[in-house]
Amino acid sequence: MQVNQIVAWMKERHSIYTKRSQGLPRPWTKDEIMLSYRFCNVYRELDTVTMWIAENWRGPFFGHPDLWFAMALSRLVNWPDTMEEMDVEHDILDNWDPDMFVEVMHRRKNAGLKTFSGAYIVSTNGNKMDKAEYLATTVLSPLWDARAKIRPKLEDNLASFAARLSQHVGMGSFLSAQVVADIKYVNPLKRADDWWTWASSGPGSRRGLNRVMGWDTEKPWKETAWAETLRELHKWVNAKIGDTMPAVHAQDLQNCLCEFDKYERTRLGEGRPRSTYPGRG
Repeated sequence: MQVNQIVAWMKERHSIYTKRSQGLPRPWTKDEIMLSYRFCNVYRELDTVTMWIAENWRGPFFGHPDLWFAMALSRLVNWPDTMEEMDVEHDILDNWDPDMFVEVMHRRKNAGLKTFSGAYIVSTNGNKMDKAEYLATTVLSPLWDARAKIRPKLEDNLASFAARLSQHVGMGSFLSAQVVADIKYVNPLKRADDWWTWASSGPGSRRGLNRVMGWDTEKPWKETAWAETLRELHKWVNAKIGDTMPAVHAQDLQNCLCEFDKYERTRLGEGRPRSTYPGRG
């Protein structure tokens, strides 16, 4: 079992973040792989897009019952410059306008500006139509129409809200979990009994957990077995990071497993991450 290895990766990645945020000069690490390629932060809340969402959408509208809808839109787009052109208070949270969404997306695209982030794979599920129009009409509008049934309730925990959201087109288990990771910081999910322990697997985190367990990376998982194993790893990891770093919740650990898998693929010559990192200066 490679618990020590993933903990070492987490400590080194967070050390890079700390040195960079303190304004220290490059290089921030001696690790050649981390010098060369981009890896997400240990704590998702420290990633650039998440920080923008927290400051501009989640923070100002934390008490809105349909803030989750803005979080769903934000993760489908995942690009702050695009989201900045959308008036959350009136056009999204109080009066969703699919035409406005498409108009903003097309305007940016026609101007040669980036409209989507490549961090998450968001497709049209085989439909031969414009991506912005697909999201507006097939994903977001149906979510808006069903908002009274979907919105988090006092009796919800992370698992129950994610299960309800994931039943809708375009919001599979992975993207639903991304929305949960944003909305869990406000009520009512802020009080969820599984706040620290719930996570949903993805391909990268399944491979990453296999690596930590010392198994073949393509070994299949049943979600219940993956979740149970993650909970055990979660306890071990937090015990090992101790006082050197803040405790991680299960969704942060899930993300770290995905990034650890990328790191190990690079180290072992099995592939390379898509994004490079200017770590040398």
